[in-house]
Amino acid sequence: MASKDLQYYGAVSEAQNLNRGRYAAAAIFMQVLLGILYSWSVFRGPLEQLHGWTRAQSVMPYRYSLLAFAAGMIVAGFWQDRKGPRIVASVGGLLLALGCLVAGMLHESVEGLVVGYGLIAGVGVGFAYVTPIAMCVKWFPDKRGMIVGLAVMGFGLGPLVFGPWLEWMIGKDVAGMNASIPKTFFVLAGVFLVGVVGAAQLYEVPPAGWKPAGWKGGAAGGTGLEMQAGEMVRSVKFYVLWGIYFLGTSVGLTAIGEASPLLREAAKGGAMMTAGAGLGVMSIFNGLGRLGWGSVSDRFGRLTAVLGMCATSVFACAVVLRVSDTFTTLLVGLCLVAFSYGGFLALMPAMTADFFGAKYVGANYGIVFSAWGICGFLVPGYFASMLDAARGRGDLRGGYSEVFTLLAVLALVGGALALALNLKKPVAAVENVRK
Repeated sequence: MASKDLQYYGAVSEAQNLNRGRYAAAAIFMQVLLGILYSWSVFRGPLEQLHGWTRAQSVMPYRYSLLAFAAGMIVAGFWQDRKGPRIVASVGGLLLALGCLVAGMLHESVEGLVVGYGLIAGVGVGFAYVTPIAMCVKWFPDKRGMIVGLAVMGFGLGPLVFGPWLEWMIGKDVAGMNASIPKTFFVLAGVFLVGVVGAAQLYEVPPAGWKPAGWKGGAAGGTGLEMQAGEMVRSVKFYVLWGIYFLGTSVGLTAIGEASPLLREAAKGGAMMTAGAGLGVMSIFNGLGRLGWGSVSDRFGRLTAVLGMCATSVFACAVVLRVSDTFTTLLVGLCLVAFSYGGFLALMPAMTADFFGAKYVGANYGIVFSAWGICGFLVPGYFASMLDAARGRGDLRGGYSEVFTLLAVLALVGGALALALNLKKPVAAVENVRK
């Protein structure tokens, strides 16, 4: 190739290197909107008051939304690997808006909310969620853990935006909730239609063979080892990784689903803020955990990060939450849980690319993410039933103590599984350096 051609392609690579930050910005913005999924607990108290539902009933739309989210990610992962992120994310935004419309129209029944918020909106979030992750992994092979953490940080921060706003939209007048709840869903539909679909139009993947200026590693599309989904699911590492994901996120998914009712109950004795504001503070730690643990894993290795997250979860559940008797101590425990939980959402896409390559990371991570979805469907519902039983015998506090003890055990087992997996410091952090 002529010298002039080399200069031209070098200039193009440098320009793309400077502009790739816009993809991260678009990803964060979209993820903040998709974080509505973590704000469901704000609806639970009003729905229980309005319709007399149990904890197990009010958590059901949340459970189905997590399962549908994971199922949508699997489909979207394969689709975006073939057609690119823009169309897949756009369809996700449309489905999310449609799901909120259906939830608003059918809000008076558990089944209606399961269909609207749980299934339709959940699939929409799954479609939109996987695309910025797969896109950012390809644009930032030199900072894989950090950039995925940054991209999904917005998802964890969603309740910071939506928590207080949803509380204000729904209001405290039980009689008025029959009108305010559907209105809230209708407004959300408009926000997602404009915001998610709009952000999707900025998405694109790097050209074949592209890599960051000064980057000595492989091209963004490959790492040398590129396994398709069929090969991945025949690997023992896949199942160990799946188990770590299931156990590690069980604590956070349960705590997030119960956060607003827990904080609302604790606030009756006096509190520095509302339950919705507390949920927002919790979401800050969720977001910081994604960026923080992702950066730790790039610098010190995946094993160090995973063990640190599991240890934080065990401490929060076994020490802080079991004995919390004030709003402040409860919020501290929930924030610790959120901080460790957020790390799993950052590390798992990076670890999927580490073990199985970046070329098919959309499809592969969609399958790995099924651990999160199945966990979200089974674990919070199981513990919500335990809490209903504890309430029935007049010992709700004892029920929470039992729940958080069991969650600490799950986190401990997750850490043990991580020790069984060969989580070496990723190649990108050791061998690839900038000029």
